[in-house]
Amino acid sequence: MLHISDPHFGTERPLVVKALERLAHAHKPDLLILSGDITQRARAIEFEAARAFVERLAIPSRVVIAGNHDIPLFDVATRIFVPYSRYCRAFGPELEPVYDTPELLVIGVRTTRRYRHIEGEVSNAQIARVAQRLKQAGENQLRIVVTHQPVHVTHAVDQEHLLRGHQHAIGLWAEAGVDLILGGHIHRPFTSALHERLVDLPRRVWAVQAGTAVSSRIRHDSNNSINLIRYGFENAPLYCAVERWDYNNDADDFVLFNSVDIQRSILA
Repeated sequence: MLHISDPHFGTERPLVVKALERLAHAHKPDLLILSGDITQRARAIEFEAARAFVERLAIPSRVVIAGNHDIPLFDVATRIFVPYSRYCRAFGPELEPVYDTPELLVIGVRTTRRYRHIEGEVSNAQIARVAQRLKQAGENQLRIVVTHQPVHVTHAVDQEHLLRGHQHAIGLWAEAGVDLILGGHIHRPFTSALHERLVDLPRRVWAVQAGTAVSSRIRHDSNNSINLIRYGFENAPLYCAVERWDYNNDADDFVLFNSVDIQRSILA
């Protein structure tokens, strides 16, 4: 599967857009996960460009959630009364999509709020609903939850951007069997073993963050960045690897930066 985040259409880099399309065509992922901030200012023309880009990727299935930039900021009436109307016209009415196959369960969570400009939150009801869905997963499914704001950060400067309610969410979702929690928002790519930092977790859980896929709004020490997540069964328990691919300006292409093998907990 291909995990991208924060393309911020309206600020996209055309060469990077083309390079990401080439990567998708070369690797042929079965699923696209887009974890929010699709646009820069939630304008209709930006959503149209983003939808056309997603179509050009030619990936059979997709899970797309909105980020805080996908709610109009300056159009106050739209923000108050129909904040997701432009998002829904481009990507459909489901704000918390679910993708379910024999080997994969992906649950999207709406963490944006019309009354929050940047920060995100997840309610107790959402946490419980996601946990219940995770508990219904098959033994052979890789279990993924997708949020926009991160549930974990690796630098103090990003602490203010942590998803509100993340501690409760991680605990309940871990008990319910989650393997990976995907996010974006901070434009800092990493894969981190939450079970090595939170001693009370009952199983192995990984936070997987994507950088900004194609935007000029590059931050920190990384260029445009995406994740390829490989998974499946081959006469053995589920394997999973998260590959980080960064855009290389000189090569005008995405190149493999690193790969992290995910050691999944065996469910009782």
